[in-house]
Amino acid sequence: MKDKTCIVVVGPTAVGKTDAAIRLANQYSTQIISADSRQCFIELNAGVAKPSPSQLQQVHHYFINSNSIHEEVNAGTFEDYALQKVIAIFSENDVAIMVGGTGLYIKAFCEGFDALPDIDPGVRKHIASSFVEMGFEWLYSEIEKKDPLYFSKREIKNPQRMMRALEVKL
Repeated sequence: MKDKTCIVVVGPTAVGKTDAAIRLANQYSTQIISADSRQCFIELNAGVAKPSPSQLQQVHHYFINSNSIHEEVNAGTFEDYALQKVIAIFSENDVAIMVGGTGLYIKAFCEGFDALPDIDPGVRKHIASSFVEMGFEWLYSEIEKKDPLYFSKREIKNPQRMMRALEVKL
């Protein structure tokens, strides 16, 4: 993989990322991996700025219409998916193109995530319902008690991240 390159085209919606990625893919005779958190869903078509049928015919795109809204898709599943696809592309080409505006997906692909254990759905539900019932002060206190290292070094104002950290500790 030493001589392989993945060009990543990023930016906000409607700035021409798809057209730029298609030009690059044609230049390098390669394929594109979409890094958009909504374009992967078959059922979503309005407001997601998917490539047009004509654009999809010009260059093969991965992660467009690849999943149902009934499936769980997150940055971790995207990371796994994108790594598999880039390896497949690299088996035939020296260059792959990634395009999208979901920063967390780009970060997952470029930097990777720490491996996290599977969380029992009951634990997740308990923490979420406790947070709803007892509020932020409860969550803050639980993180401080159960994970002082996280409490001292991480973001302790974002309830979603705090609940996820607590899930890992319970």
